Amino acid sequence: MSPTHRPPVEARVYAPADGEASDVELMPAGDVTEGVVRIGGTIRRPHQRQSRAVAEYLDWLEDAGFEGSPRFLGRDDEGRDVLTFVPGRCAAAVPEEWVQSEELLASVGRLVRRLHGASAGFVPRAHPFPPHPVPRRADRHDAAELVCHLDVTPQNVVVRDGRAAGLVDFDLAGPSTALRDSYNTAMHWVPLCDPADAWPGWEGLDPYRRLRIFADAYGWDREERRRLPGLGVDAGTLTHERMRHNAVALGGGWARMWDEGVGGLILRRRRWLQANAERLLDALLA
Repeated sequence: MSPTHRPPVEARVYAPADGEASDVELMPAGDVTEGVVRIGGTIRRPHQRQSRAVAEYLDWLEDAGFEGSPRFLGRDDEGRDVLTFVPGRCAAAVPEEWVQSEELLASVGRLVRRLHGASAGFVPRAHPFPPHPVPRRADRHDAAELVCHLDVTPQNVVVRDGRAAGLVDFDLAGPSTALRDSYNTAMHWVPLCDPADAWPGWEGLDPYRRLRIFADAYGWDREERRRLPGLGVDAGTLTHERMRHNAVALGGGWARMWDEGVGGLILRRRRWLQANAERLLDALLA
């Protein structure tokens, strides 16, 4: 890949072009980041400690030819990060019925696979991602790290013509592994959870069929499929620790989610994965 010559991310200042639209549209608030607005063809987001690392990652994806992510344009005169607007449709906080489409589910798997291919080789040298105070436990399967999105929820996937076309909200991006990121995507989209915690209208979906659709579309190999239930249980333990830490240390949306019971949801998911491990493996390996 030959990188595009552009100023360093810290030096980019966004200046609106003459005649650029100035109407402000408040975008739906995410679980953590609030105050995101659309102005013309741009998205303005509050600057955060990982913003420069994310900007460097988005530059890499652009150079790699990945068309499904926003482009970092700089910071505006209010200090906000300015990104290109990715046109399309995203799910609401409670995803609508159209989000249940199996064709859409498969296209999400393919999009995430393309993202991981484009991410290969990226090392954020100028602006490393801030280390997490509750680190991921390494094991022999996780030696190779990959910068990933890590939050591919229905609300963060841009859909056009019934298929996943782009990803937004890279606030949680950082080093992980392709398997963990793709599992996390399946967790949201299948979804993999206690049926009591499914979104309204999603209770009747077949999680085993949907997991197989995602696995085939993403392209998990047989060993990765065998690892999935155990990986999900381990991920639940780590996620619970991180959510509890963030609620206390960072407050804001993290504290709100914790107060609303996300900790219990995570533990119920963990128990559901343990109880249904054999059925999940049958679906993945049949």
